[in-house]
Amino acid sequence: MLTCSNVFMTFAWYAHLKELNNKPWIIAALVSWGIALFEYLLQVPANRIGFTVLSVGQLKIIQEVITLTVFLPFSVIYLKEPLKLDYLWAGLCLVGAVYFMFRGKIG
Repeated sequence: MLTCSNVFMTFAWYAHLKELNNKPWIIAALVSWGIALFEYLLQVPANRIGFTVLSVGQLKIIQEVITLTVFLPFSVIYLKEPLKLDYLWAGLCLVGAVYFMFRGKIG
């Protein structure tokens, strides 16, 4: 559910840069809010379910990992942005964040 919600939110935040760049910003905002509604319909129950077994911090770190996992192909494939080595470094930082948030459950 968190992955699906993140796909919707990525489109809500960034797709207007490509698809609605010639429209007034208010149109882009309204379309983005409409897309974001679907994100919230998935994200809220996903976080409620996740909170039964994970802490808020763990949920947030998982969300950030999902965000980068969704954003990378979106930016490269959909927005035609160049693939940068910085994505790898950001991913490695998130691996460290995951370790620190879950190390009590690992050992």
